[in-house]
Amino acid sequence: MNLKYILLALSFTTAVTGCNEERFLDIKPQATLNNGNLSNPANVDLLINAAYAALMGAPGETGSIQNIPMTNWSYGEVRADNAYKGGGGITDVQDIHRLETFDVDATLGNVDSKWFNMYSCVQRCNSALKVLNTCSAEDVPNLASKKAEMRVLRAHFYFELSRLFKRIPYFDENVDINDYVKISNHEYSRNEILGMIADELMDAANSLPETQADKGRINRYIAWAYAAKVKLYQAYEQDENTHKVINVNKDLLKEVVDLCNRLDGRYDLLSDFQQLDLVAYENGVESVFAVQYSMNDGSPNGGRINWSNLLNAPQGPYSGDGFFLPSQNLINAYQTDENGLPLFDTFNDHDYDVIVFDENGKAVNTQVDGTVDPRLDFVVGRPNITWKTYPETPCLNTWVRNQGDYGYHCTKRFYVSPESSDMYKGWPWGASGLNWQIIRYADVLLWKAEALIEIGDGAGLEEARECINRIRRRAKNSAYVKDFNDPSKDAANYLIGEYPADGWNQDYAREALRFETRLETAMEGERFFDLVRWGIAAETMNEYIDGEKDMRVYYSVAHFTEGRDEYLPISRAQYNFSQGNYVQNPGYGDF
Repeated sequence: MNLKYILLALSFTTAVTGCNEERFLDIKPQATLNNGNLSNPANVDLLINAAYAALMGAPGETGSIQNIPMTNWSYGEVRADNAYKGGGGITDVQDIHRLETFDVDATLGNVDSKWFNMYSCVQRCNSALKVLNTCSAEDVPNLASKKAEMRVLRAHFYFELSRLFKRIPYFDENVDINDYVKISNHEYSRNEILGMIADELMDAANSLPETQADKGRINRYIAWAYAAKVKLYQAYEQDENTHKVINVNKDLLKEVVDLCNRLDGRYDLLSDFQQLDLVAYENGVESVFAVQYSMNDGSPNGGRINWSNLLNAPQGPYSGDGFFLPSQNLINAYQTDENGLPLFDTFNDHDYDVIVFDENGKAVNTQVDGTVDPRLDFVVGRPNITWKTYPETPCLNTWVRNQGDYGYHCTKRFYVSPESSDMYKGWPWGASGLNWQIIRYADVLLWKAEALIEIGDGAGLEEARECINRIRRRAKNSAYVKDFNDPSKDAANYLIGEYPADGWNQDYAREALRFETRLETAMEGERFFDLVRWGIAAETMNEYIDGEKDMRVYYSVAHFTEGRDEYLPISRAQYNFSQGNYVQNPGYGDF
């Protein structure tokens, strides 16, 4: 049975209790289960399923997971140069507006909620492990594998906490819940936390099978791939007080390359970039680790759908709330030169696809004569341009709710076409059973290329060039978006080329890798964390804000403060819970 259907049991067997400082993280499945039968080995699979369900976050409507998304669209893209918050205006879900403008302090509710939600996920894994540790192989089939699955899930949640908050309490299932208050968030450094996470993943891999019968269940390759990601972050060693990158550890990078190589031949790129948003390909060759969603499965409100992205569907045929909109800076980044290569230094000198209105009030696309990477129209919904396979109208400027604050473009990724039978009709808007890819094979190729480039050996640089070009070839060979009124023509002047060997030195390769990572993974929740890992968040974000504030007036008060804004603050509520034991992150002052 597919894991997404196993998870249906959770709609009536599990729930997350409310947050209170006296019993923080005291989260146990409720309803048909009780404390007595939770410890029964016969019911351990319910705890395992609850831990897997934590990948989706708390229940959508009751947990407001759309405001603290597991997909990191607000934490990883709106805080970066890829996206605007969107929605009805700056006061619509204002906590995310404050994330976008770096107006963040220890009282922000969104910060406290994210911390609590992520530790709730950790606790689900610990609850399952506590029971599994009391079981024998006779009690529970595949006992060692199930323990390893829980450890990988826990490592995932800890990794998310580490890159969001840096200073975090770290503990396993053997710590009594009454002792949580005694655990410092400053016992381990960032490097030590990431090292322990990577070790857990590597150790768990030894007990995992290469394949699982249920789609979505964790296997050995997932553990190896995730370890590669964690070690890549760990390789960029940061000063604990300033967050500056002070060293790049080449020994760790060699381990990253080795781990990425283990996935060769097991996974591949899909043949067409746009297949990433088709349900038929969601567990295909490119999917390494994905959250398994489903629709019309008997659970309420459409099914086990992606509540994290609930706010983000555009208006028009989706009737959505229109949050999470691509920035002009991102759109400009897809412009190419005469060889189909990115304009590293000058891409933002010229805005692409500037919308003006004619005498009849119709939106007109201007400044579109130049060449662009075809992924622009795979990722961004542009007015008057064909929207997926929707036959009734092209994308329209009216699909954006607040055009005055946010412009006229919307996010095209992560939604099936409105006429598709895979889309849920009505509330929840734009919902489908489309999985969310936590790791796809393109990520693995980019991590490998990054590690090889930073190692800097000649043969490795050439191998990195091939990894990057492999991704660019897929984009080049994908089916281009066609003109809505004349399907015999492309919707834009698409031109994408491969990087030549000539001039491919370490500095150029590094710039190409970072640019390619942005273009390939745009809007997937990773951009901000990439900038912090590379040590270029402050310069990138302040340059971005300066370039956008004439169009986006609300950016006039925004500023990224180096040595502070790389990480979120520890919330005052959590400090109070710790009875003063927690230490605040640098730059945020005292509690």
